[in-house]
Amino acid sequence: MNMNNRRTFLADFGMGFTGLALSAMLQRDGYSSDGNWIPPNGQPHFPPKAKSVIWLFMNGGVSHMESFDPKPMLTKYGGKTIAETPFADAQDPKKLALERLVVPDGNGNQRNLLYPLQIEFQKHGQSGIEVSDWFPHVAKQVDKLAIVRSMWTTDSNHGAQAQFHSGRHQNDGDFPNLGAWVHYGLGSLNDNLPQYISIGNREYWNKRDGHYLGPSHDAVPMRVDPNNPLDFSRPERTFSAQSQVIGKDLIGRLNALRGVEYPNDPEMAARIASYELAFRMQQSIPEAVDFSKETVETQALYGIDKPHCRDFGMQMLAARRLVERGVRFVQIQHGAGGAGAWDAHGGLKANHSSNALAVDQPIGGLLEDLERRGLLDETLVVFASEFGRTPGSQGSDGRDHHIYGFTVWMAGGGLKRGVVHGATDEIGFHAVENRHYVTDIHATILHQLGLDSRRLEIPGRKRLDIDHGKPIYEIIA
Repeated sequence: MNMNNRRTFLADFGMGFTGLALSAMLQRDGYSSDGNWIPPNGQPHFPPKAKSVIWLFMNGGVSHMESFDPKPMLTKYGGKTIAETPFADAQDPKKLALERLVVPDGNGNQRNLLYPLQIEFQKHGQSGIEVSDWFPHVAKQVDKLAIVRSMWTTDSNHGAQAQFHSGRHQNDGDFPNLGAWVHYGLGSLNDNLPQYISIGNREYWNKRDGHYLGPSHDAVPMRVDPNNPLDFSRPERTFSAQSQVIGKDLIGRLNALRGVEYPNDPEMAARIASYELAFRMQQSIPEAVDFSKETVETQALYGIDKPHCRDFGMQMLAARRLVERGVRFVQIQHGAGGAGAWDAHGGLKANHSSNALAVDQPIGGLLEDLERRGLLDETLVVFASEFGRTPGSQGSDGRDHHIYGFTVWMAGGGLKRGVVHGATDEIGFHAVENRHYVTDIHATILHQLGLDSRRLEIPGRKRLDIDHGKPIYEIIA
């Protein structure tokens, strides 16, 4: 059987959820979707400090200045033009369009005005790191965080969501994202579960993962619903457990006969194994998102008992249960839809206070729960957004997109705790100290997982140096 015929044969039998399982098996056994290269052997390149990643992405652009990078000078000089402050040289028209910092002054003129902070900050923990009052539960965990306040990117619109995940501007084309590279580089921790899971809605520019690595490295989309967690995970009509076992055994006998006919065909062996894997996943995924055995205290820790954060709390608890069971990469998107829920061009105070209320307790609960279960040291938790927001006002009460300085934090997975790295200037305009492009976050995560991104390169697909990024060694323990 030649390669094309085998691929056609496998495609015929690889529809739906079983196809996802099959792709995972083929990848792990050394066969790509097009047969042009042999993927890694599933082993890390050097001893890892982390096993899994929980990637929390806030769609729309979280204001760094109202979350984890306080700038009291904005309040001191709020309502003034930049020219009227000591920071006149912070505004560089070569780096940021002037219209992003202008509002009408009531007389038909345009003035560049700084916008005061919309929330207070307090120092927390032994580290004394300041955190916005909109994030009181995360603030309680601040001594677990490594906060990077000096991020920058280049896409000033929401295609930056894809850029943060892949490292490349949307105009450059489609490139694999970080989760796909992790899936491509490492073997399974649990053959009963997918190794890359995505929870939450995603926009079209951020919809796919594997791209030139192949669809086998796309995340498996999952819902936090034990009755229907995955597409194609259940038959169209109900079968008894006994009937399912009979059907599985019959398929196993038929596959064994084909295995005799093609004893030296490794793809045939992988296809046979894939049915076993798919069957196990159908049993294990619903169990992973069934919280009935979780204590009332644990569910309350995640805020599942509160309407304003119930949905995200369930996603956080599911994430803990998934990494606990051996899922490598859990990608969770909050607030997708249009530009993203955090996109506060107007009404920033109402927007950010509401969104923070939805995610703060669940994220704080996740960090606390991982720690007490001994999982935080081997699990990297990432809190990110595509960019920050401008220090100047947009309209009367909003902030526009801002790509020249913003904040990401990480926790666990062998990173230092209770540290701040990098800085923006006094009004949060530019990253001025230890600046980091988004792929430095990728490189840090890959490093903690024991992967060298250059050893993952595909023949004929050499990546730019910036695609690889550099680990942020200053925050690595």
